[in-house]
Amino acid sequence: MQLGLEVFLQDSKRRKSLQKKRVALVCHPASVDRNLHHAFDLVHEKIGLSCAFGPQHGVQGEKQDNMIESDDFIHPRARIPIYSLYGRSRRPTPEMMANLDVMLFDLQDLGCRIYTFVTTLLYVMQACAEFQKKLIVLDRPNPIGNRVEGLRLEPGWESFVGAAPMPMRHGLTVGEMALYYRDFFKLDFDLEIVKMRGYKAAQGWPSERVWVNPSPNAANLNMARSYPGTVLLEGTELSEGRGTTRPLELWGAPNLDIEKILTAVAKLDLRGKLSVRTGVVLRPCFFEPTFHKHKQSLCSGLMWHYDTDSYSHKLAKPYRLMALTFKALREVHPDLPLYRNFAYEYVEDRLAFDVINGGPTLREWIDDPRQKMVDLEQLLRRDEKSWEKEISGIRLY
Repeated sequence: MQLGLEVFLQDSKRRKSLQKKRVALVCHPASVDRNLHHAFDLVHEKIGLSCAFGPQHGVQGEKQDNMIESDDFIHPRARIPIYSLYGRSRRPTPEMMANLDVMLFDLQDLGCRIYTFVTTLLYVMQACAEFQKKLIVLDRPNPIGNRVEGLRLEPGWESFVGAAPMPMRHGLTVGEMALYYRDFFKLDFDLEIVKMRGYKAAQGWPSERVWVNPSPNAANLNMARSYPGTVLLEGTELSEGRGTTRPLELWGAPNLDIEKILTAVAKLDLRGKLSVRTGVVLRPCFFEPTFHKHKQSLCSGLMWHYDTDSYSHKLAKPYRLMALTFKALREVHPDLPLYRNFAYEYVEDRLAFDVINGGPTLREWIDDPRQKMVDLEQLLRRDEKSWEKEISGIRLY
């Protein structure tokens, strides 16, 4: 199996066509080949770079916590500008675009709409269309496969964590996402996708490949597999495990009755006949976050294990599991303050939970005791089927 980066670097004709061009690269720590050599070094050595761009958490992945901006700087060895796309601007500015002819995009995504790298892809595409620069997307695997899950983002709820009306688990590679954006936003510019070779879309992350964190809290495949569900915790008063060694794989809060919550989850799952616990082991645990929510407080919670032999992309339903868990929390702890009121990814006038979900529908379902899982399931199936139909023509694998 070969990544888009590897296919690109092996293509002497492609490389030769760029040798008299000013080439830029969008990259982060996971922009590596099979030998863990970084795209920046490989491309700069073979072609030469005029500048580079880094997404949220920085080119070097140095910003550990969430929503921490990065600054521009001069690369200490290459002596070229490194521009931040999560700082004074989240879009390439005219000044930045004036420093390039062709842009290479090589970011590893997690397969989840809220993961901001796919929004950065759109902003880069829009800048290339505006300034008529060529964009070459070096495709990478979707770690959680090509399955689709979640409510679609509702009209008017676009943000940095929701650039278009896609479900939480979009099922696309970054190359396929570029094709979707081009068609949906009617972008007219020179776009090239360097496809992977030997990649099987249903497999997700290739087992022979080493995992490198695409962002500081994406430490392993279990996190990626859990993320379409656990990311919703960022909009709540519950800890999503930031400040521990397993963020977004576990969750909890002080004084939760975990056994009762597990029982309520099981009853709701059986009643709805949805099998949201299939392929996952829910392990009770305790933790004390060293920073972030509930800092230095003992939390009781659950660790999600999508890393056992029973896991499969087809059976995993992390979005449904998290939704059902919130419903169970409402039953077991009806007075628990659930939603956290704070500015989330530059949105200050809306509830963070709704921004993350892409609209208020999920929260309204959680808070309405009359609403059953079957009611949410009807909405989910409607959205998932419409999205599958919409993207059927852009699948590359």
